[in-house]
Amino acid sequence: MQDEIRTTDYAAEVVADASHAVSAEFTPDTGARLRKAALIFAVVLGALFVLVSIDRLIKAHRVARAAEEAAGAPPLVDVVTAQPVGAVQHLVLPGETAAWHASTIYARVNGYVAKWFVDIGDHVKSGEVLALIETPDLDAELAAAEAQLQAARAQVLVRQAEAQLGLTTYERWRDSPKGVVSEQEREEKKADYDSALARLKSAEADVALDVAHVNQYAALAAFKKVTAPYDGVITTRDIDIGNLVTAGSTSATTPLYVMTQNDPIRIFVDAPQSAADDLLNNAAPVDVQTSGSAARQYAGKVTRTSGAINPLARTLRVEVDIPNPKAEFVPGMYVKVGFGLPARGLVQVPAAALLFRAGGPEVARVDQDGHVSFRPVVIGRDDGSIVELSSGVAAGDHLALNVSSQISEGQLVHSRPADAGPATAGVRR
Repeated sequence: MQDEIRTTDYAAEVVADASHAVSAEFTPDTGARLRKAALIFAVVLGALFVLVSIDRLIKAHRVARAAEEAAGAPPLVDVVTAQPVGAVQHLVLPGETAAWHASTIYARVNGYVAKWFVDIGDHVKSGEVLALIETPDLDAELAAAEAQLQAARAQVLVRQAEAQLGLTTYERWRDSPKGVVSEQEREEKKADYDSALARLKSAEADVALDVAHVNQYAALAAFKKVTAPYDGVITTRDIDIGNLVTAGSTSATTPLYVMTQNDPIRIFVDAPQSAADDLLNNAAPVDVQTSGSAARQYAGKVTRTSGAINPLARTLRVEVDIPNPKAEFVPGMYVKVGFGLPARGLVQVPAAALLFRAGGPEVARVDQDGHVSFRPVVIGRDDGSIVELSSGVAAGDHLALNVSSQISEGQLVHSRPADAGPATAGVRR
């Protein structure tokens, strides 16, 4: 093993290296090179600063020049072309369906629900029994009234016998020979007879009163059967077996059923005041469209109107009645109702083309040279987004939309079609 160990001079080399001195001196050209590098860096930095300053100055001049050009350039406006109104204007308004009859059925007697026979969605016939109500209190009152009636009738028989006896006695004393009985006794017998007649009439009146009480309770007992007032559909059921029900229809009383008759069905529409005159005397067909289905055409007139304008909304309530044998409509549906109105104005424009000023409504007309002129107009019919004008504008006129108050009469403007993209510079030719 010792033959494999090799000797090295590593220790001697380490001692030799450690014994040499380390030099800290720079070469003669080191300082010059550092100064030259610093000078180059400063020059480059200064050049960059000058370039950035020049670029900012150029951009600032460009922005200022663009601002001056924009301030001096004609303002940009969107324009539309006034369109002629056709022979018939189709006015489409939202409407809501309503049942021909809608009834909330309450209990007429106090009691407990014994049975119910129909549920929501069931079609019922007029007079069909919807539910049965147990009325123990009413039954007892009816039985007592009938017993009272029987007693009153028996009392009539007693009074009839008394009256008959009084009549016989009076006739006997009246027809007796003179001197046998005194006049005083005759008068007494006559008074007894008259009293008997009066008691008989009182007993008969009591019978009539008791008959009325029996009829009253019998009529109420008939309401133990809750029946349908007409052919219709049950839309709400608020009872169950054993529920206590109270007679009446106050806010604290729970109804038994709600039912509707949906054939025909009513459609109510609130029409704007501008269309009120036409709808009061309208013979055009009515188009009704429900969401998600195709429009259905119904020829006929407006069935009826409220005949008065709502002072809050300035609308006219219009009713359209439509046959509904297939139950295509149900109460409470949102529908679109179209009316064919006669054209009375000259042209129609978007509502955004109107300016409302102290002198009345105006439009801003843009001529072929791009100059604006303000013209007063008369509104023939206002349908919300579209306005029909009866004077002041001709078909084909170009009108500015949403004109700023800073644009004055005769001012030059840039124009572009309302539905176009970015405007091109220059005046429309």
